[in-house]
Amino acid sequence: MTALFSETTKIQTPRLLLRPLYRDDAPALFVFMSDPVVMRFWNHPPWQQIEQANDAIDEYWSALCAGLYMKLGLEVKESGELIGTCVLFNLEIESKRAEIGYCLAESAQGKGYMAEALSALRDFAFETAGLSRLEAEIDPRNVASAKSLERLGFTQEGLLKQRWIVDGEVSDSALYGLLAADR
Repeated sequence: MTALFSETTKIQTPRLLLRPLYRDDAPALFVFMSDPVVMRFWNHPPWQQIEQANDAIDEYWSALCAGLYMKLGLEVKESGELIGTCVLFNLEIESKRAEIGYCLAESAQGKGYMAEALSALRDFAFETAGLSRLEAEIDPRNVASAKSLERLGFTQEGLLKQRWIVDGEVSDSALYGLLAADR
């Protein structure tokens, strides 16, 4: 399980390098985390200041070193551009499960990048980290996110009504799960 939180973890896909975030990623991270379109279905509002990106990267490293979660940047191999993130968090070692999360810049959406990244993260979680279950929580209005999960084999297992209030807007959460044995 220790490999799950290694600061040297890198996952290769045909077009992407999933790798730790660094301080010089802050401007690119801020671009998509401050985009209202990208953040429409998140559980917090879009970022307003670049300092939020710097603080988030510092937090990611602290969490990584403490073994709490692993957030990876999605870098396009061909260009070196950071286009998104994916994360394994809420790890329950004894239960061999974790939650996944993800975010993708609007300019990169609809090109199969997230499917590629999440497929690699799923395989890493099951094959390298030895997990037996992955979970995801999404806003059920985010149809694209639901389809991404379903293509990976996730099934909706529940609905939590009025789970979040972000900027005064109430939203539900759909809970998805995938067992290693079912993929």
